Amino acid sequence: MTREHQVAFFLRELEAGDTWRRAAAAKGLGKLGDTEHAAVLVRAAGDRAPEVREGAAVGLGRLGVSVAGAEALPALMDDDDPWVRRQASLASLRLGLRDREVVAAYARLLGDPDHHLRINALEGLRELGVPGDVPALVRLLGDPAYGVWGRAHSMVCMFRNDPDVEAELVRTAQWGEDAARVRALSMLPKQHIHRLLPSLLRALTDGSSVEVRRTVASRLDRVDRPETQDALFAALEAEQHPEMAAHLLLLLGGSGDERLLGPASRWLSDERAGPWAAAALGSVGDRAAARLLRALLTGPTTDVPTLAAAATAYGEIGRWDAVWLLLPLLDHAANEVYEGALRGLDAMADTGFRPWERAAVAQALVARLGTGPTLVGVAESVLSGLAEALPGLRELVDRTTFPRVRAAALSLLDPRNATDAGTPHDLPFFVRHLDDVDNWVRRAAVEGIAHWVEETGMLPPGEERLRERLAALGSDPSDVVREAVAETLRVLDDCRNH
Repeated sequence: MTREHQVAFFLRELEAGDTWRRAAAAKGLGKLGDTEHAAVLVRAAGDRAPEVREGAAVGLGRLGVSVAGAEALPALMDDDDPWVRRQASLASLRLGLRDREVVAAYARLLGDPDHHLRINALEGLRELGVPGDVPALVRLLGDPAYGVWGRAHSMVCMFRNDPDVEAELVRTAQWGEDAARVRALSMLPKQHIHRLLPSLLRALTDGSSVEVRRTVASRLDRVDRPETQDALFAALEAEQHPEMAAHLLLLLGGSGDERLLGPASRWLSDERAGPWAAAALGSVGDRAAARLLRALLTGPTTDVPTLAAAATAYGEIGRWDAVWLLLPLLDHAANEVYEGALRGLDAMADTGFRPWERAAVAQALVARLGTGPTLVGVAESVLSGLAEALPGLRELVDRTTFPRVRAAALSLLDPRNATDAGTPHDLPFFVRHLDDVDNWVRRAAVEGIAHWVEETGMLPPGEERLRERLAALGSDPSDVVREAVAETLRVLDDCRNH
């Protein structure tokens, strides 16, 4: 059948066919018809059957005659049937219609019950470069569908300099529905925060939802004014909801303010707020805070997240018994507690361990490194400079199956970090791992050789053979290895020349 025969068939079907045949004919005519058939599809757009009106919308989009589309599609975008509205909006997007009636139709679709149509409306208005119905647009910030509120967010950002959009954003931030209000508060331009400060301060305690109050607190926390901090502390003192208390403790917890002590102590037993309360006590750091944290570390009923946070906080305080309370937690069944204890030890390492603590820390951490690669970088930070760890690291470096642990052990054996009587004999450890499969291990091995030569002032035994191996690594696929090789060869040259 020729194209002309097919078009003639579609025209007959539109006149005499049943509902589904008329709908199919409208779609087919849009695909194969010419400009002269646009009027037929416009008439079909008024068919009594929604299936046919939907087919007419599809056909008009396919036919590509903008004038006909502008005549029929705005009405179809207001059709009672959602499938008709959806296809009409898609056809309008396809045709790139820009008429005032189309803009108005898109604006009305911003409130359509079908989220697909709300998306189509946002896409259409974005293409047209207009916000449409501004209150409806900003209201969509609270839409439950990400595809809708995400696009609405982008649109509001696009038109953020439009006075109507900015005013509606401010209104929504003060009085909108919760979900829209939260996102409007997050987007609110900074210049409005000070002007709205009284209403934002009231929102902390006016019975608004936790989600709203969390967002308000976050915005207020960035306002450097005494009354805002006082209001946040007052809200924390009066707070009854664990999630909101946790958020306020998070915001205020690093301040070290003594006003944290009372609220933090009350929330220590709560599963959600407890970890943030423990962290806040660590920032306060006085005797009362230390006593509360010590009770958490030694108490048999402390939940895992709070125990982990308390371990880190107690290490940050650095009390005389901190090492002896934290070391047993390295073997806790919950990995989260091990991480908390390790971070607590890392905080203590910043100021240095006491002489009688060093060996115990070294022994416990090297043993824990041998069991797995969890937080290797933090463990390496704690062990750096501890000569007491070197004997255990020498055993670990050839035994471990974890590349990250192997690289850390080699870095810690590097005489730049720590030395002992065995350091002059550590060179073979570095040489053995020049061909390791892991590029970070190779890098640590190469750097270890360079630093060994610098620290000992001696050329390594079998220097020529070592140079050959280093030269081969000069074409290593890893940039960091090649850079380390170049530096090590330079160090060897300097040593030979001196």
